[in-house]
Amino acid sequence: MSRRRDPFAALAPLYERFAGASDTTALRALLGQPTEGWLADVGGGTGRVAVALRDLARQVVVVDPSRAMLSRAREKASLHLVRAVTEALPFPDGSLARIVVVDAFHHFADQDGSVRELWRVLAPGGRLVVEEPDARRLPARLIALGERILGFDSHFREPARIAAAFAALGATVRVESSSGLAAWIVVEKAARS
Repeated sequence: MSRRRDPFAALAPLYERFAGASDTTALRALLGQPTEGWLADVGGGTGRVAVALRDLARQVVVVDPSRAMLSRAREKASLHLVRAVTEALPFPDGSLARIVVVDAFHHFADQDGSVRELWRVLAPGGRLVVEEPDARRLPARLIALGERILGFDSHFREPARIAAAFAALGATVRVESSSGLAAWIVVEKAARS
């Protein structure tokens, strides 16, 4: 998403009402054990997922380029907020133990640049989980059509293509699909020896 126009500005006040509560059961299992490090919810908007994952990390940060969405996240306790685009994350190399990207990858303006940047900030021994509508399924294609009608510049990728982009950087990657709409791309960075 570009910093120039914020398509989420009008959506922010209503987002959680339409998105509903976040069921993080599968996401928690894929993220693994709690960590003493930081967890980042990249593209985390209102923080609805991050707030449900607070117990998995010492600190939780919501990263999003939308000022309006982050203003909603500010209403939740115990979250750090960072306004940034995914292609230029303001974190040192290897500084995030866990990263989640939930239903946001298709909004990243530069998806390949975002993959490189997410990999850069993931700590050795860390894990990143991308939860994304599976572009191979009809419901995801209908969501893509709806987002285009609403003026979003969304680009849905098949899970295997997202996984391949991380694997090309040296990640250990697996793809898991649900019986519903979502696919999870689980990315692991080897611990330093």
